[in-house]
Amino acid sequence: MATITKLGMQDPSNRLGSTPYGNLTAFRFLLTTNATGAVIGGDSASAVASGDVVKVGVLPAGFRLIDSEIVIKTAMSASVTAKLGFAYADGVDVTAVPQDDDLFGTGVVMSAAARLRNVTANPSVVLPKEAWLTLTTGGAANAKASEVEIIVFAINEGVA
Repeated sequence: MATITKLGMQDPSNRLGSTPYGNLTAFRFLLTTNATGAVIGGDSASAVASGDVVKVGVLPAGFRLIDSEIVIKTAMSASVTAKLGFAYADGVDVTAVPQDDDLFGTGVVMSAAARLRNVTANPSVVLPKEAWLTLTTGGAANAKASEVEIIVFAINEGVA
């Protein structure tokens, strides 16, 4: 029986970067809607309709997006689903790392309280520039107060 060694492995002493506590970051975003279904603190007083893209927060350049978690504390209206992904802040796509509106999930049920982990088969990506975390709704409009916490786990690798 052979022993096979993978060549070109990183020096394990430098995997944590320049900080002794590592380089893993958890970005936390809170999305709340009022009694009519509009985003609290948003730039629109209209309720979130099916197909709307909600820019939830900014993801900085140089971070490798590795995982996400959605905590639905207070559910949205019945039949509301969503995709969770990202779009570049400047609106210009990048061929090497294209914008992806469902990087972290699609068909996410937003109408029931839950803690949902990313279950896609998408590989991790390093953002070459600043991007919005986006939640694209589907299924139905939201017409009620809700509270959703979104956590994105990322590794700071810096901008190349």
